[in-house]
Amino acid sequence: MSVPVRALPLRWLARPLVLAVVALLTLFSATAILGLEYWQERQSTHHVVGHSRQVLETLDRLRAIIAELEAERRGYLMTLDPTYLKAYGVSDEGVRREAQALQALVADDPLQRLRAQHLALTVTAKLREIDEMVKTAGTSGLAALAMIRSMDEIRSQIDLMVDHERFRLADREARAEAFEQRWTWWITGAVVLVVALAGAALALARLEAKRRRKATEENIQLQSDVAARDIKIRRLFDANIIGIIIWEVEGRILEANDAFLRIVGYDREDLVSGRVHRTDLTPPEWRDRDLQTVGELKRVGTALPFEKEYVRKDGSRVPVLIGGTMFAEGGDQGVGFVLDLTPLKRAEAEAREHERRYHEALIELAHANRVTTMGQLTASIAHEVNQPIAAIVANAEAGLTWLQAQPPNLERVRQTFGWITADGMRAGDIIGRIRALIRKAPPQKEDMEINQAVLEVIALTRSEAFKNGVSVRTQLAEGLPPVQADRVQLQQVILNLIVNAVEAMAGVGEGGRELLISTGRDASNGVQVTLRDSGPGLDPKNVERLFDAFYTTKPTGMGMGLAICRSIIEAHGGRMWAGANEPHGAVFQFTLPLAPDETASRLLRTGEPTALRSAAR
Repeated sequence: MSVPVRALPLRWLARPLVLAVVALLTLFSATAILGLEYWQERQSTHHVVGHSRQVLETLDRLRAIIAELEAERRGYLMTLDPTYLKAYGVSDEGVRREAQALQALVADDPLQRLRAQHLALTVTAKLREIDEMVKTAGTSGLAALAMIRSMDEIRSQIDLMVDHERFRLADREARAEAFEQRWTWWITGAVVLVVALAGAALALARLEAKRRRKATEENIQLQSDVAARDIKIRRLFDANIIGIIIWEVEGRILEANDAFLRIVGYDREDLVSGRVHRTDLTPPEWRDRDLQTVGELKRVGTALPFEKEYVRKDGSRVPVLIGGTMFAEGGDQGVGFVLDLTPLKRAEAEAREHERRYHEALIELAHANRVTTMGQLTASIAHEVNQPIAAIVANAEAGLTWLQAQPPNLERVRQTFGWITADGMRAGDIIGRIRALIRKAPPQKEDMEINQAVLEVIALTRSEAFKNGVSVRTQLAEGLPPVQADRVQLQQVILNLIVNAVEAMAGVGEGGRELLISTGRDASNGVQVTLRDSGPGLDPKNVERLFDAFYTTKPTGMGMGLAICRSIIEAHGGRMWAGANEPHGAVFQFTLPLAPDETASRLLRTGEPTALRSAAR
């Protein structure tokens, strides 16, 4: 709903006539406001200028009256001729009248008002003083000079007020002139703006005509596109690549293509008669999921694809992938797309069967590899078994000898029986390890110590290494956490790597033959096993091919040992790789993740100090 609200002003502003009318109204309003301000300012200016001129005229009259009065009094004082006093009293009244008029004119100006009041008082005092001088003085120039000095004080005050008023008048006239210039610029700007608006309106009118012509062309093109799109949609509908249905939210199917009818086993007569309904097509256990889909369609208008089943007309079921969307927001009709998943489900079942067979073949192949490896170590295994058996025989003969002694040495006999027991258990352990390695059993993961597995395999291959002059050394890290692995498969990996290293170093004529087996932690906090030999080494070009099936560097090898080893390690969640050993030889390494319980306990132990510190705080 927000899109039309934003689009409405833009549509109206796009019309040039509306823009022109709005601009002209704005211009007229601004002109009227400016005209009213200009008239008010002009009236105020004329009033102030006229008032200043009245003040100046009053001051001029006052100055003239004072000059006339001064001439009369000075003539009388100089000559004592009564004719100079014929207008006596007229000039005095004129001075007082003009002084009062001056006070009324400058009542709004505080400074001039004070000056006018002072001038009126001064004039009154000076006139009284002159009158006294006229009545009592005789013909004397000193009296005339005193009167002239009195008149000079009055004239200086009048001149001061005249200068102030002329300054105000000049300022008012300058402001009036500036305002007239500003008004002229406003008028000029308004004319330019009107011309610009007229040009803009003409340009907008042309633009509007062009826009309408373009909109008409776009509408025609849009109608053509809609028609072409309808043709494409109809062609897609009739192509029957996937099932397409047009439905109502309540479940009635209004239209469907032949692909959908083939999926559900109905014909077009069933569709026309209304016998094809979503409720009838949906098994009972899928109806809750359909209700969720209907809610999603009403809420967001689109239902994401999901898997379900349809009941065919013959009662059988077919797996499908279905998705849909509403035609309009708030409507009750939409389109759905249905894909038959029967081939995909069949392919998935076949893939699972192939994977099961592959794992069985891999187990068989790994067992064959173990049996072959054990066959190669027959002499060494026989030697390992013969050693405790020979020790048992020798200890038994010694025990008989100690029994035949007089008196029998029972302490020696007891010690000999202990040795026999230990050798028998040793022989039993060797035979048990051999049976565990060659037995055919499904993988079974358990928590085990990696160092123990390494030592057990070293015990089986000790004679083979000794026969080939190979010195086996170990660097087993202490305190390694247990790993979860199948003991037989893990020992098979270690056994293959040891046998390969011994065979590789058997052909070395010079230098020491040394095999170093070490264990430790890897970067991901797992367990890492490393075997370093001093054999001929590996070809850098073929290092990555070592673990490929049927690739071998032995004349009599099958090329499956290392491939099986990597498969076993990767099946346990680890990683296996090979490289060059410095200064010569090869190095094989693999990693194994920790047992899940051990990982959780280590995380708890890691967080324990923080928890304790939190509790302490």
